[in-house]
Amino acid sequence: MTEPTGQLQRQRVAVLGSLNATLRRRFSRSTMRGDLLAALVVTALMVPQSLGYAALAGAPVQTGLYALPLALGVYAFVGSSPQLIVGPVSTVSVLTGSIVASHGAKSPQEALALVTALAIISGLILMIAGLLRLGWVADFLSKPIVTGFVFGLSILIVVGEIPTLLGLPRGSGNFVGRVSGIAGHLGEIQPKNAAVGAVALAVLFLGPRIKSVVPWGLVVVIGGLVVAKFVDFPAAGIAEIGKVPSGLPGLAIPDLSVGDMGGLLASGAALAMVGLAESLSAARLFASQNGYHVDANRELIGTGAANVAAGFSGGIGVGGSLSKTAAADNSGGRSPLTSLATMGLVVVVVLFFAPSLGGLPKVVLSAVVVHAVWPLMDLNALARYRSIRRNDFVGALAALVGVLVLGTLYGLLAAIAQSILGLIYRTSRIEVDVLGKVRSEKAAWGSVDRNPKNPTVNGIMVLRLTKPLFWVNAAAAVELITTEIEAEPDTEAVIINMEATNQLDTTSADALGELIGHLHRHGIDVHLVRVIYPTRQVLEASGVHDILGPDHMWRTISQGVKAAKKARKANE
Repeated sequence: MTEPTGQLQRQRVAVLGSLNATLRRRFSRSTMRGDLLAALVVTALMVPQSLGYAALAGAPVQTGLYALPLALGVYAFVGSSPQLIVGPVSTVSVLTGSIVASHGAKSPQEALALVTALAIISGLILMIAGLLRLGWVADFLSKPIVTGFVFGLSILIVVGEIPTLLGLPRGSGNFVGRVSGIAGHLGEIQPKNAAVGAVALAVLFLGPRIKSVVPWGLVVVIGGLVVAKFVDFPAAGIAEIGKVPSGLPGLAIPDLSVGDMGGLLASGAALAMVGLAESLSAARLFASQNGYHVDANRELIGTGAANVAAGFSGGIGVGGSLSKTAAADNSGGRSPLTSLATMGLVVVVVLFFAPSLGGLPKVVLSAVVVHAVWPLMDLNALARYRSIRRNDFVGALAALVGVLVLGTLYGLLAAIAQSILGLIYRTSRIEVDVLGKVRSEKAAWGSVDRNPKNPTVNGIMVLRLTKPLFWVNAAAAVELITTEIEAEPDTEAVIINMEATNQLDTTSADALGELIGHLHRHGIDVHLVRVIYPTRQVLEASGVHDILGPDHMWRTISQGVKAAKKARKANE
C-alpha cells in the first residue's frame, strides 16, 4: 500500500503545483489595483446595461442580472483571454429578442424559458465545437475583418443609443431604418433628456483629459443615482431603468419539452455564431493591443461554458462584450481578477442594492455605452490596411458595410464569404516561373523574369509553381507549364519545383500524371524536386510516382538538373 499511496501523493502534489503555476500566470499582484478598479467600473456599466439588454431580449429585466455571476466566474477560469468581460451583449440580446418574438411567447414565464434555453443550447454548441477543435474556423476572421466587424458593430451600438440620448422613441430594424427613424423624429427631441446626455458625454470624454486615472464611467453612474434622489426624472420626461427585484435565483432547467428544445437548435447555432464573432473580435482586439495570445478552441469552450452557466442560473445568453472589455481595459484591468471581482460586486448589488438601480436615468447609461465603444471605431487601422494591401482594406470595409446593411449575423457571413472567395481567387491565380542559376550563390536558383542574368541550362527547363497545386488551379498550372515548354522547342528535360505544394488532391494529382505522360510521349524527361512528404504520399497512392519513373524525385534543384544531364548523356 505504501508505493501506490506515495505515487498518489506525488500526483496530487504535481496537480496542485500545476494549478498554482496556472493561477500565478493568470493572476498577478502587479495588476491587482487596476483589476479591482476596473471591476468597479465594469460593475457600474454592466448592472444597469444588463437590465436593458434583458428587455431587448424580450425577457424580464432581472434575467440580465441573473446571467452575470456564474458566467463571469466560469469564464475567468475557463476562457483564454485574461481581459475579456462576458455578459449580456447587444447583438446576442437583439437576436434573442427576434427569436423569442418569432416563437410568440405569451407570458414572461414563456419568454424566460425560451431565453434560458437558447443560452444553454448555444453554449453547448460552442463547447462541442471547441472540444472538436473547430477553432480553426474562426481563423477565417482575419484581423482586417475583425477590425471592420468591430467598427460596424460599434456604429450600430452608437446609433442604437442615440434615441435614448435625445429622448426619442427607440428605433428598430437595420442601420438605415434606425438612422431614418432618428432623422424623422428630430423635431421631437426632449431638451432636458438631451441636456443630461450631453453633460454625461462631456464628463466621460473630457474628464480623462483632466485626470486620466479617475474612473469617469463610475463617476457618471454614481452621479446619476445621487441626482435621482433629489430630482424627479420621470416628471421631467427623462426615463429611468425602472423597478428591479432583489435576490438571486436557484439553478433550474428551462421549462420546455424536448421537442421544443430541439426546435431551437438552428436558432441556438445562429446565436452561437454571433456571440462567438463578438467575443473573438473583442478578445483578439485587446490581445493585439496588450501583447498576448488567445486560443480559439479555448474561447469556444470558455464562452460556451459561460452561456450554459448563465442559462441554468435563469439568465439570458452572454458573449464577450466590446464595451465592457474596453471599459475594463481603459481602467487598468489586465487579468481575470477583474471578472471575479465583478462577479462578487454583482452578487452584492443583486442581493442588497438592485431595487435602487431603478432610479438610474437611461440616458446616463447610453452615454457610458457610447463612450466605451467610441475608440473601437478605428479609422487609423483602416487607413493602414489601405496603405499596406488593398485586399485587406476591402475585407475590412466589407465587414463594416455588411454589418450595417445586412445586420450582425448576415454581415459577418458576407465578410467571411468575401474572405474565403478572395483566398480561393488568389490561390487559383497560379504562376510558373522559369528558373536560372544564381551566379553569386552555390546552389541557388532564381526567376529569370526578375533577373535575366540568371543563366539557364541548355535543353533543361527548370520551372517553379508559385502557389500550392490543388483542384482549382491544376488545369491552369498544366496549361502554363505546357506553354513554357512549347516556347522552347529544344527542351529535352523539365525540372518542376513542387516546394509550394504541401499536399495534393486527386484532381491535381491526376492532372500532374497526365502532364508527365504527355511530356514522356513527346520525348521530354520529367523530374520533380523539393517534394515534401505529404505530397509524395499522394503521388505514390495515385500512381503518379509510377508514371514519373524511379530516380526522378529529388531534394534539390541541383540534384534534379544533375540527374537530367546524366540521363541525357546516357541516351546520346
